[in-house]
Amino acid sequence: MTYVSLILTMLFWGGTFIAGRILAKTVPAADAAFFRFVLAAVALAFLTRLIDGHLRLPPRDRILGLLLLGFTGVFSYNICFFTGLKYIEAGRAALIIALNPMAITIGAVLLYGERLSRLQCFGLLISLFGALLVITNGDPTLFFAGGFGRGETAIIGCVIAWAGYSLIGRSILKSMTPLSAVFYSALFGSVMLFPATLLDGTLPSPGSYAAVDWMSLLFLGIFGTAAGFTFYYRAITKIGAARSSVFINLVPLFSILLAWIFLAEMINISVLIGGIILMAGVYLTNKKPRAIRNSQEVA
Repeated sequence: MTYVSLILTMLFWGGTFIAGRILAKTVPAADAAFFRFVLAAVALAFLTRLIDGHLRLPPRDRILGLLLLGFTGVFSYNICFFTGLKYIEAGRAALIIALNPMAITIGAVLLYGERLSRLQCFGLLISLFGALLVITNGDPTLFFAGGFGRGETAIIGCVIAWAGYSLIGRSILKSMTPLSAVFYSALFGSVMLFPATLLDGTLPSPGSYAAVDWMSLLFLGIFGTAAGFTFYYRAITKIGAARSSVFINLVPLFSILLAWIFLAEMINISVLIGGIILMAGVYLTNKKPRAIRNSQEVA
């Protein structure tokens, strides 16, 4: 059941790109992000009490960190997410966001002094080449000619924001459960998003969105965020972070498949090849040397 729940989680996360693409056509980015995380915060509050047994106020020394989590992983990521999906296909956006593990690795090297093996360095180079194919829609020469636009730039912003969220979260999770940390980051992020919805002057009454928009928001908030994170963190407690994280490579695959089914999107073959190269590079970048794996197994 753990493996089934992980596959279901990746299906949910792949589906967020389709729901986001639908919303981006009619709903401003700040509004879509705000309603997504209001719904997510409500669902996460319930799930945190159900699974953790309580929902306590965070420690004072973690407030700043949680605010930063809300700013990076909720506010910044989702503004970029919905902005990007307004301009580029859901499947291609998912392939660009597959750069997340590589960006986190680079951040860990720069901020925490982590060292990379030669294989991991080689993986970084492969990832960058694959990303270049995906970002430029299969024509790398466009990169040097400035031939990628607002959508690609926004999705790269997602990668940077998520790397920040993940790296900041390392210290937060030392004193808080994963679900409570996600809940408070969703709550604080929602508060940050609210002024943005007022600034663009489009905050609607609940009845002004089409049914498909609310279905997309409900999917994003409940399944893509609350249920997805709950399943993922429970899997980590069962089989460990390393084995669980391998399943994340399924997200672009599900996204491309769902985009083909629901949005009739077709992926350029060179972009698909670039995505495969990118994910192969990500795998090598996150592959730990045998000596480290053996020491962790002994521990």
